[in-house]
Amino acid sequence: MIIQLNPTISTPDKESIITRVKSLEYKTTEVKTQRGSYLVAIGKKDFDIRQLGQLPGISDIHRVSDDYKLVSRKWKVGRSYIDLGDGVLIGDGNLSIMAGPCSIENEDQVQKTIDHLVKNGVRIMRGGVFKPRSSPYAFRGLGIDGLKMWYTLARKAGIKIISEVMQVSQIVEMYDYVDVFQVGARNTQNFNLLDELGKVDKAVMIKRGISGTIEELLYSAEYVFAAGNEKLILCERGIRTYERASRNTLDVNAIPILKEKTHLPVVADPSHGIGIREFVEPVALAAVMAGADGIIYETHQEPEKAASDGQQTLDFEESATLIAHLKKAAALLQSF
Repeated sequence: MIIQLNPTISTPDKESIITRVKSLEYKTTEVKTQRGSYLVAIGKKDFDIRQLGQLPGISDIHRVSDDYKLVSRKWKVGRSYIDLGDGVLIGDGNLSIMAGPCSIENEDQVQKTIDHLVKNGVRIMRGGVFKPRSSPYAFRGLGIDGLKMWYTLARKAGIKIISEVMQVSQIVEMYDYVDVFQVGARNTQNFNLLDELGKVDKAVMIKRGISGTIEELLYSAEYVFAAGNEKLILCERGIRTYERASRNTLDVNAIPILKEKTHLPVVADPSHGIGIREFVEPVALAAVMAGADGIIYETHQEPEKAASDGQQTLDFEESATLIAHLKKAAALLQSF
């Protein structure tokens, strides 16, 4: 059960509601976010919610059978969207495109990527400065200095930044230089990190775990929401299966299922989803037609020389073609 509290609720009224809920043998957890105040009530006893609905200080009350209550669509009629400022929205009914290299390498690379994105009308750039790599000898990113350089160039061009945070200690140093914190597949169940991201007023995109279920992804988002941050985006990025023909298996099924289960925006990552450059476009288009709110993919001026993930990265010509086709697919979908 979710109880939405009035923004101006008095302390005595709130305490009275909590006492009443506890008398029904429900455990309450108070959640305060950027957008509202809630009481999440957990219990099994059946009762008429009208007993609570008329109490002073309650704006609405909802029964939610899902264990992931706050991110569930069962209590929120309208879909949530993320406003990054300057007219950049994710999940507002239009397709969001996020593109950039796997790793931020140098100033020349960043500037060329920004120029490419601006030319093609893309407002969000992805890139890693802290890179989780399977091998300890692989390039692991430029760190905070690389992020600051990237931020300076991006802001001049009106480009928003999404970048991966790997540990709690990085949140504070990254905060002023990112618009969206990305939680990578390896950290989807790093609950300490999720808790701390719940305390910041920045958007968070959570990628599905390498072998994670849809339900586990929703639980990860619930951690962040319950800690106070409801600026959330979910990302289907492919899962590890027994199939060896591609790097991962992009679960296109997950997109409409997530859209049915949650009010949060859902985006797809075809670069990691299939891991093969020539197949990124068809997989991306499939994700759009399945209902994705956005596509995030990798592009580099010379993929063969990229510091990481060159085999799944589009060059700028391929990227421009994909952007044009994504926009056509989104327009086609809206015409249905």
